[in-house]
Amino acid sequence: MSPILFWIFATLMLGFGIATIANRNPVASALSLVVSFLGLAALFFGLNAEFIGVIQILVYAGAVMVLFLFIIMLLDLKAEQRRQVSLPVLLGGAAVVGLFVTQIVLVIRCYPAGNKPFPPLSLGRPEDAVNIGNMLFSHYNLPFQVIGVLILVASIGVVVLSQRELK
Repeated sequence: MSPILFWIFATLMLGFGIATIANRNPVASALSLVVSFLGLAALFFGLNAEFIGVIQILVYAGAVMVLFLFIIMLLDLKAEQRRQVSLPVLLGGAAVVGLFVTQIVLVIRCYPAGNKPFPPLSLGRPEDAVNIGNMLFSHYNLPFQVIGVLILVASIGVVVLSQRELK
């Protein structure tokens, strides 16, 4: 992947990730998350991991975000009201962000392989999808079922919460 494309997609992903948190409107926040997922899928495509990139688009940007938007629309959430931010909270948050960025810079400087180009994740073998599918359904079958039940329970909970009481 070209370094310019990497920086474009990484900036796009991080920018819309910040917009996901910063937006007060839940629908705009969810749509920002979709664009962030698409930027991540583009990074996977740049690493020659096409299968993971397509799954990222289909599962996360497609199915999960449709579920999120369905729940947001069903709950009829309004934009959150702005609150006053106190100076100590703002300074504390800025200090934590500064320490975090400093820590990342120090770790990157001390890690010698950080300046080398990242090798592709896959060699483009056509049987990659078959191997990944066999591994997921043989070794990780229980987590898939648990996540399916969790999403079902969350959807039922949203429907129950969104019902209006009869008077």
